[in-house]
Amino acid sequence: MLKTLAIYSRDCNEKTEKEVNRLVSEFSQRGVEVFLCTNSMNIDFCKLPALPEMALSVGGDGTFLETAMNVKDTGIPIAGINTGRMGFLANIPADNIEQSIEMLINNDYTVIERCCLKLEKPEHLFSGNEASALNEITIQKANLNMVTVKVEVDGKHLNTYWSDGIIISTATGSTAYNLSTGGPILLPDDTSIIISPISPHNLTMRPIVLSGQSKLKLTVAGRSEDFLTTCDFRSKRVPFSEKIHISMDSVKIKTVMLNGMDFYSTLKNKLMWGLDSRN
Repeated sequence: MLKTLAIYSRDCNEKTEKEVNRLVSEFSQRGVEVFLCTNSMNIDFCKLPALPEMALSVGGDGTFLETAMNVKDTGIPIAGINTGRMGFLANIPADNIEQSIEMLINNDYTVIERCCLKLEKPEHLFSGNEASALNEITIQKANLNMVTVKVEVDGKHLNTYWSDGIIISTATGSTAYNLSTGGPILLPDDTSIIISPISPHNLTMRPIVLSGQSKLKLTVAGRSEDFLTTCDFRSKRVPFSEKIHISMDSVKIKTVMLNGMDFYSTLKNKLMWGLDSRN
């Protein structure tokens, strides 16, 4: 039985605020101690009066990513109530929430462990958990000119991409930015790394799936002074003189999938598969 819960939300819109208030009331009435956290509080879950048994993200997938980085070192699982749009990560619909609350309280769910990427170098670029990405790390042009990205995998040259950039994605991120560039969809607990080019200037360039044990070294060049590096929802400009080193993080994020739900049904619902009249 669930005894303690942290509810995290960053949105200030009326829909999300209403949902948060309802969740606090519903869980409290069932005897669950609730810690209410917002992004404005700069929450460190480790500094709460007691470490909650679960974190509940209320919002969209962006809120879920922030929650994941907050709880990354605690090992507690994250469930997501979707008040946003797509909701691959925040996959519990806000409608008819009562049944979902009962399932969470009664541990009627499966925990899925998801891999994260780590931007190891430059060490000063992102610090601590900000250097980890549950979805993806990207290299992108910072202005109108394209960039070239030389990719080495375990010390061997894979390819030099002439493009608007590249996406280095986890299985979780395979349904995010990677999906929009035609990259493959992987199951959430897959440990592979995906590299997908962004608007490549050579039409033979295709996404590739690498082992999760791979060590990547990226050398970026272009006509401007710098390029853009993103790590999920964070971004920074980086001079071309810097090399980017990426590997799989040793810590995984635990996420909640209610029993009766599965990734395949989420795909069909969110991507509207099966709506073809021939099905």
